[in-house]
Amino acid sequence: EEEFRWLLHAEVHAVLRQLQDILKEASLRFTLPGSGTEGPAKQENFILGSCGTDQVKGVLTLQGDALSQADVNLKMPRNNQLLHLAFREDKQWKLQQIQDARNHVSQAIYLLANRDENYQFKTGAEVLKLMDAVMLQLTRARNRLTTPATLTLPEIAASGLTRMFAPSLPPDLLVNVYINLNKLCLTVYQLHALQPNSTKNFRPAGGSVLHSPGAMFEWGAQRLEVSHVHKVECVVPWLNDALVYFTVSLQLCQQLKDKISVFSSYWSYRPF
Repeated sequence: EEEFRWLLHAEVHAVLRQLQDILKEASLRFTLPGSGTEGPAKQENFILGSCGTDQVKGVLTLQGDALSQADVNLKMPRNNQLLHLAFREDKQWKLQQIQDARNHVSQAIYLLANRDENYQFKTGAEVLKLMDAVMLQLTRARNRLTTPATLTLPEIAASGLTRMFAPSLPPDLLVNVYINLNKLCLTVYQLHALQPNSTKNFRPAGGSVLHSPGAMFEWGAQRLEVSHVHKVECVVPWLNDALVYFTVSLQLCQQLKDKISVFSSYWSYRPF
């Protein structure tokens, strides 16, 4: 009982302090323009690469949670013509995955800050409840970076990203940008129209992170098919840092839960 009292009063707060320190480091990785004394988030340039193709080359510029510039060259397979794509200078593309992950981290920090040094935990159940709430936010933050949205081709076509480019994207191209783990990914889809008298069995594709050649969809009055897919990516080091912080924090939470559970198994008649 003495040891359990010490666990509730001393070790729990030591772990909470440690968690707050780690998550503050994680939140610094998501620093945004005007979100503190640091000033605007710096612009970072990332060179896109792929081990399988040199059809697409370019640079993406990331500023906090936004793509502030894209400069992409696409070599068209049919005629080897070089196509240059670039963002309009007055526009930035917000990366919702980074915004959401940051919001979940902020929520976890808020939950921990509400239980400061002066707070007295009465039961183990109270600690478990707090750990579960913090772990839920951290798991959601991690999942936003590790699980990109599955989109249908019409959803990609309707996305505001298609209107970010100057000059406008050709009608036979679609572009998608997303985060996958510690990578910033750019996918370019080349399309061709299916003729009304085509003998191909038209079957619209469902949602996917990455569509394959042969995927079909209807857009406007046209039936279209993906003819080529080009995926390039770049590693963003601070996303990797954030994912490591999430993993370490989740492990700390679980370890504290396990210690509480050990005591509850000894005194199963007591309401931990």
